Amino acid sequence: MIEKLIIQKTLRVPASTAGPGDGTPVARQLDAALLGVGFSASRALLEHLGGLAPGPAMDLAATVVSAVRELVGDHVQHNAYFIGFPHDVPDTIEFWVDRLRAAVLTGAGTATDAQLRDAALSGGVNLLDLPAYGTYQHTYPELLAAHDTLVTTAGDRVTLLHLGDTVEVEAARLYLALAGSPTPHGEADLAILGELAVACADGAQPAQIPVRENRAVLNGIRLVLGRPLVGVDTTTDVLRLACQVSGGDVSLAAPTRFRAFRRPERRMLLAALNEVVAAHPDKLGDVARYAERWKRLGERLHPHEYDQWPHAQAVFTVARGERRVHNLAGRAETAIRAGAIGPAASVLSAAPGLLLRSADRLLRLASASERATVVDAVTGALGSASGRVLLSLREHVDNRLTPASARMYAGRSRTAWVGPDERPPLPAGLVAELSSLLDAEITARLPQWHRPLLVDPQVLDVALPLSGKAAEGGFAVLPRGSRASVSGELLRFFTYWRQTSRRTDYDLSLLLLDDDFHSSGQVSWTNYRHDGVVHSGDVTDARNGATEFIDAPLTVGGRYVVPQVNIYAGESFDEVAESMFGYQTRARDQRGAPFDARTVRARSELRGQGRVALPMVFARNEGGWQAVWLHLYLPGRPSFNRVEENTFTTADRVRALMERRYLTVSYLVDRWRARNEVTTWDGRPPDEPVTFVGIEAPENLPDGSEAFTLGRLNELIPG
Repeated sequence: MIEKLIIQKTLRVPASTAGPGDGTPVARQLDAALLGVGFSASRALLEHLGGLAPGPAMDLAATVVSAVRELVGDHVQHNAYFIGFPHDVPDTIEFWVDRLRAAVLTGAGTATDAQLRDAALSGGVNLLDLPAYGTYQHTYPELLAAHDTLVTTAGDRVTLLHLGDTVEVEAARLYLALAGSPTPHGEADLAILGELAVACADGAQPAQIPVRENRAVLNGIRLVLGRPLVGVDTTTDVLRLACQVSGGDVSLAAPTRFRAFRRPERRMLLAALNEVVAAHPDKLGDVARYAERWKRLGERLHPHEYDQWPHAQAVFTVARGERRVHNLAGRAETAIRAGAIGPAASVLSAAPGLLLRSADRLLRLASASERATVVDAVTGALGSASGRVLLSLREHVDNRLTPASARMYAGRSRTAWVGPDERPPLPAGLVAELSSLLDAEITARLPQWHRPLLVDPQVLDVALPLSGKAAEGGFAVLPRGSRASVSGELLRFFTYWRQTSRRTDYDLSLLLLDDDFHSSGQVSWTNYRHDGVVHSGDVTDARNGATEFIDAPLTVGGRYVVPQVNIYAGESFDEVAESMFGYQTRARDQRGAPFDARTVRARSELRGQGRVALPMVFARNEGGWQAVWLHLYLPGRPSFNRVEENTFTTADRVRALMERRYLTVSYLVDRWRARNEVTTWDGRPPDEPVTFVGIEAPENLPDGSEAFTLGRLNELIPG
């Protein structure tokens, strides 16, 4: 339902257009139900609900509750293997011995130690096959009955829901924001954009669509509907579009199996391709990069049947290698290999974004006499590159004064490569010069408001969302590198998964690292307890869904707490029907069921390549604990992944990320101080309309205010 998408994405509830009546009892019920899952309705939302007829009011309330329960992961039953968790969890070895005794139990007697030794030494014992191992021995209602009601504390989360406009207005607003985003989206938001594009096909369309993947999603809808394509200006745009409508990877990171196209669709794709190449023949230089995919697409489009579009036919001639075309990147690479760095920079000046992404390499290779030429080329490109590229380069040069302890590159699939940083640092004077040039250009592009800027201090350490691909969908999920203060006395991690067709065993584990990023202990299915950290027990089959928990008191030894999810057997994160990770904060003596939505601080989807997921790391510093988002996956092994076996690779990636300096919202706020009145929010409502920047929008902002919250921070990235 579109209403659910809007609520989950914006925390705004679309206003109902149903007739008036007395929905006050429903409003009271909604308020109570929301508080039970850590949400609260604004006064305006409760008043709106109370003014509706009971039937429509109940429908709206049911939609709201269903949406927020899904958002925080409360729509499924989170059962624990040990019914008394976090209490009554046995010692790991004692538990295994107990399961082994059950396996060799003779008649009504008890297995002797000798029988246990014989069974263990026989080599035929599989821990996972022992009686009652890995399967729930109690129902979810029995789990709830074994626990007291949650004792609420002042620190429990309460997230405010606001009243929005009608569903049509809210859908159009969200559609325009997603389609016109200056940064790429992750898979979840691209799926939302696709749904909204269908619903809003006859409404207002964005004036600009800066991100090419967004164009492909929108044009996919237009192609199916037979409407003119928009924003197609490269051959790769047509390839992305063909991948999109074939259900493939619009980012082109993975090959796509193209579907059969109807004749009108073939004509639209070939006509667009012909128009692009006719206007800019040099665009043929992009074809060789994806030559194999163009060949496969040609088998579906039959370009030889359309002689009226010779330029489109030329694309497939190049793809087959019958015609050779040098592209700009190839000419620049030839110059670099010849040692002509200045000429290489001049060649790349025709593609400002590519030049800026190559700036570090050019500056490192340039001689003293050529360095000024490269800087001049970079300076000339600043005005033409996107704001996202400028911010990426600004963050990059800020990390180039000294060699990193480890160099990490995280790809679009969120798998990370780590290796030694063998690059020589850039001179301090050069870094200062580039930083000053970039700061000036970025500042000039920032929007200027006529209202004061009111900033929630909690948002200052959020990394700028330069790409949605570096994060997962979910609730209160921050971009990679973001930091958030952690309150409470205890962290409770949870992972839930539900297999699609074959037995799937995910293992929630926890690695402790010291100040030097060396292992200081672990908790997993092979070690239920360590230094106060407790595991809830190993579940090995998730045909009806399964959850594992780990409790970690904030008094734990070690500097870094690294939760991870290992695939021991079965389906991948992309194959399971559903999978998630999240964390709760609690007081040490806070009773209640293992999972309670009111204590959930964040919940993210687990949808990525790799067999080991590293969602977050928790770091202790002088001011307390901070949650730092990783959004990384390790390749792992096809099966039998365990925390003990990936300690080194995990520590490498954690260290590389923790030592990297990310551009955060505070960087933009500092730029705004020279142009706007900037005030730090102290929790009190302002007296005049403001532009609010924060994690969540407060209630009772004056009329005329605008709020940029977590879901809209990408809109602050200049174009």
